[in-house]
Amino acid sequence: MTKGQDMSTYSEQDIEYMHQAIEASRQAVAAGDFPYGATLLATDGRVHVARNNQVTTGDCTGHAEVALVREVAQKLGPDALIGATVYASGEPCAMCSGAMFWAGVSRIVFAMPTSVINAVGGAPYLQPTTAEVLAGASRQIAVEGPLLQDEATQVLREFVTR
Repeated sequence: MTKGQDMSTYSEQDIEYMHQAIEASRQAVAAGDFPYGATLLATDGRVHVARNNQVTTGDCTGHAEVALVREVAQKLGPDALIGATVYASGEPCAMCSGAMFWAGVSRIVFAMPTSVINAVGGAPYLQPTTAEVLAGASRQIAVEGPLLQDEATQVLREFVTR
């Protein structure tokens, strides 16, 4: 299931958590990493935020969503991921989509769609959208976005042109 960018379909809580993910993308850039962040809202209301850490850790899997899944599992336990919502400043790639599927996340909300990331950020990139990656999954995960696309895209544009 994919929901579009009609702001009236998102709650104030959705907007708040996406703002946190976008702020994490700014923090990633400030730390020397790529401009992506993610926020997780667990079903019990706990919130965790992570940023991309590929460069600073030397780990090519250090995308914000994978970092988030790892950190939450370590800090809150793997059950905190089951049924959670993840807000991502950029539409999750195939690797991140898979990680969230295996973690038990039930909803993914993104800011920048894959097409914008590819157009603004350039190569290399993986083409499939999150919804395409998860289309054949054995359980349904809601995929919604874009939400606050312009704000997230501005962070990417600033990163690319610096």
